[in-house]
Amino acid sequence: MSRYQSMFERLDAKGDGAFVPFIMLSDPTPEDAVEIISTVVEAGADAVELGVPFSDPVADGPAIQGAHVRALDGGATVEGALAQIRTLRERFPDLPIGMLIYANVAYVRGLDRFYPEFHAAGADSILLPDVPVRESQPFSDAAAAAGIDPIYIAPAKASAETLEGVAASSRGYIYAISRDGVTGAENEATVDGLREVVDNVRSFGGAPVLLGFGISRPEHVADAIAAGASGAITGSAITNIIAKHVEHEHPRAGRVTDMAALKAELRAYVQEMKAATIKP
Repeated sequence: MSRYQSMFERLDAKGDGAFVPFIMLSDPTPEDAVEIISTVVEAGADAVELGVPFSDPVADGPAIQGAHVRALDGGATVEGALAQIRTLRERFPDLPIGMLIYANVAYVRGLDRFYPEFHAAGADSILLPDVPVRESQPFSDAAAAAGIDPIYIAPAKASAETLEGVAASSRGYIYAISRDGVTGAENEATVDGLREVVDNVRSFGGAPVLLGFGISRPEHVADAIAAGASGAITGSAITNIIAKHVEHEHPRAGRVTDMAALKAELRAYVQEMKAATIKP
């Protein structure tokens, strides 16, 4: 049984949903990122989605673009990302670890190397946000051969053909986006239409649905669960919390100013968001 399956079965038995934070690896340093991710897991996150820094993150809004830049300015590498995943897997053997990685990383490393090395490090799934499902077969085949769950995005207003493909090709979970556009806490998910989004995706079967984009407050999580999603993914809001605690002025740029304060704020936020997944 996969870690995702175990997680969803455990939560379903309680009638609860999953809270899944997105965090950029190496932001602002590899050591800080491991401590930040460990904090959100210990605070109650059911799984994590981790980003690998990239120079042209076309699916991301300003907050997560900033995380990419901070990490790259600090010397982030793919090898460094793999090392952080290995550390997290050792700390949390049962935690579902999903990756969000832009396709150029896969191309440059070669699919026959890319997927096995992330699997060996401890990753469970990989989402390539700039690979549409209609072009997914080589990636899905390579992922399956390596024991990695391929994840595809179900756009809010996708055609039936696209949704059918996403349902057929995704393993672990389906990433459904609650609205058009890029990531960003400032672009809130709207209550109207959430159930339609989830119902459209679920009508084709497939893996459990997690809703993302614009999920920044507990009421957004509760709305996602009420709409029938199995959980919610939050990225930009957590990234904004991290950014508040990072020094931006040279020569101290890229340092967390007060890790204890950052951890306290993250714990409070994650606990509040996780509480919203618990059905009354």
